[in-house]
Amino acid sequence: MASAPSKTETRRDDLRTRLIDHAEAVIAAQGLAALKARDLAKLAGCSVRAIYIVFTELNAVTMAVNGRTFQRLGAAVSASMAGQDLTPRDCLITMSHAYLHFAASNTKAWRALFDLEMSIEAQVPAWYLAELAALFALISAPLARIFPDWPAARIDLMTRALFSSVHGIVLLGLEKRISGVPVDKIEQMIAVVLANITADP
Repeated sequence: MASAPSKTETRRDDLRTRLIDHAEAVIAAQGLAALKARDLAKLAGCSVRAIYIVFTELNAVTMAVNGRTFQRLGAAVSASMAGQDLTPRDCLITMSHAYLHFAASNTKAWRALFDLEMSIEAQVPAWYLAELAALFALISAPLARIFPDWPAARIDLMTRALFSSVHGIVLLGLEKRISGVPVDKIEQMIAVVLANITADP
């Protein structure tokens, strides 16, 4: 039987939760660039040093927030298909529209998922990769139904390509870049792109 956590462990867990909660609020309201250790410590009622006892670096706090955002995004995408009898292609289109709506409604938190500097060469925690994999699994499932003869590696590659395509359309459109799709046409263009990419050869 596991022993009860010590008072020190309980205090540390409580501080960790407070730091993540406050960081999440700051990022949602002001964006990732606004997250500063000194300000976060003041909000959480602790010293700056205490942050680095609980987290190795400030980026680790952001990753914890992003983990929550990944979960909310995945839940929103999954909910968009609930109770519907959709073809695999329509699943992809419906999920992409849900992605757009999540990004539009949670723009700063959504942007933090990608504004945090992280590459394939970086040492990324396994739990963070698992959250990303869970999101990609929602895409790969209908893809595997559309292309049943494709090996897993090719499905994974197409999953990443489709995600990158939709993300680019959403990002440039919401930022109203001159190269982007007009906001009121994003859903339509996502549907056109996905329908063409997943069309039978």
